[in-house]
Amino acid sequence: MLCSNWMLYPFLALAAQSPGRQQAFRLAVVVHLAVLAGGVGMTVREPPGRPPLALAMMLLVAGIVEGAGLLGWRLTQLPKSQALEFLLVTPQRPGRVLLAETVVGLGRLGLVTLSGLPVLGLLVALGRLDPLDLAVLLVMPFTWGAVTGLGLTVWAYEPLRVRRWGERVVIGLVVLQLGIGILAGEHLRSWINLLPDSLGRAVFFGFGAFHAYNPFAVLSYWLKEEPATAWQRVVGLEVAAVAGIVILIIRAAWRLQGHFHDLHYQPAVDRSAKRRSRLADRPLSWWAVRRVSRYSGRINLWLAGGFGVLYALHTVAGPRWPAWLGRQIFQICDQTGGLPALATALVVLAAVPAAFQYGLWDANAHERCRRLELLLLTGLRGQDYWEAAAAAAWRRGRGYFAVAVLLWAAAGIAGQLTWTQTLAAAAAGVLLWAPYFAVGFRAFTRGFQANGLGMLLTIGLPLLACGLHQTSQPLLAGLTPPGFVHAAGAGTPDVIWLVGPMLAGVVALMVARVALGRCDLDLRAWYERHHGRKVIS
Repeated sequence: MLCSNWMLYPFLALAAQSPGRQQAFRLAVVVHLAVLAGGVGMTVREPPGRPPLALAMMLLVAGIVEGAGLLGWRLTQLPKSQALEFLLVTPQRPGRVLLAETVVGLGRLGLVTLSGLPVLGLLVALGRLDPLDLAVLLVMPFTWGAVTGLGLTVWAYEPLRVRRWGERVVIGLVVLQLGIGILAGEHLRSWINLLPDSLGRAVFFGFGAFHAYNPFAVLSYWLKEEPATAWQRVVGLEVAAVAGIVILIIRAAWRLQGHFHDLHYQPAVDRSAKRRSRLADRPLSWWAVRRVSRYSGRINLWLAGGFGVLYALHTVAGPRWPAWLGRQIFQICDQTGGLPALATALVVLAAVPAAFQYGLWDANAHERCRRLELLLLTGLRGQDYWEAAAAAAWRRGRGYFAVAVLLWAAAGIAGQLTWTQTLAAAAAGVLLWAPYFAVGFRAFTRGFQANGLGMLLTIGLPLLACGLHQTSQPLLAGLTPPGFVHAAGAGTPDVIWLVGPMLAGVVALMVARVALGRCDLDLRAWYERHHGRKVIS
């Protein structure tokens, strides 16, 4: 009755029949089970009785990423299709359309979350998990994945002016968090004593509440304490999450039609006083860079870059770090991988745009056909597409790579690495980026959506390298790009270490040669296969 009255069935049927969404769902299940397997492996090696913190954190992170992919990506791409205009003039009003798509996305996210239920149930049977832990480890990743996906949707639907001011506010909060949470650290109370009493109390309680009641802290508290003590905190956080989901759905439904009109009917006006870059003789590169700059991700860069700069300063200062500044967070980082692990993670983040090819991909096959219909009439060659994709990928990821280089330079200044090892680490970072970009570009020319490939390169390979390190297989880990970058930053490169970078370089050259040579032919072949074909996406 609900499906027939609300017209929910067509949305469910489309999600079940769409080849692209089926593939994305299967990939999400596989990645979820792989992450779960890694967490279970780490849990089993722990002594009995210790809380499975690593497993819980990995599941929560996986739920957040899955919510962004399965729910947020779909809802943010929905208004880009002009076919939505027909739905907006039917009895299925904009709010109902958004609500139906949200229900479908939440259902897919819930199925991915439940795919790990048999494995978690086995841990309960083995006594590694409490039955109540099972419920919490399923519910919290799902709810916070939903909050993430809907939050990204609302952010994308907001008018440009709101997004600009919102970004400034969030960046200010990031700077405040870095200043209070890291620089003050364990000396926070001494810093707050310098403020007026009322302001000091507000800052202290606000900062303490943020650290005690975020999802990661609450999940850790649940696993460490008895359920009778921790249940109120967990229930309170989940009630807040559900309330946030409802508020985000209402706001997204309210803004769907306005965002659609902004995309397709409002004139594009540049009100900024900034001087626009010149087209020069590479218009495709200019367009690709402008396209990825629309959602530049400056907030994430400020967060990663700010912490990286502070960590680099702490590394260089060493024992000369002022006593009134915090050390604890840096000591925790040193114990959990330290500078090499952080630099490797930043290099992988820099390679994400290279693997996914954000600059040239369209939301669906229909939009890509429309774009290629014009591009294939021009004199563009494979080299032009290559340069455009490289310019867009580098523009999006160069900030993370710069912070990684800063960390390696700090290690060199502090004497943790020789300058030869520092250069080797930077070269290893380049040799990670190169094959990721070459393989991603080859996928673009063949017409393969880069979602699955990107997940394999940016999540699968780092997990594989981490697993090999955990099982005392450093030589095998060094054959993977994240593994040889980490080995270079850890100061252990030798002759055997060269095998991994050399293999990566050979793969990059071979794939790049094939991709450049067949770029135009493959794009035309893809266009001929898909032009005029009904594509369900």
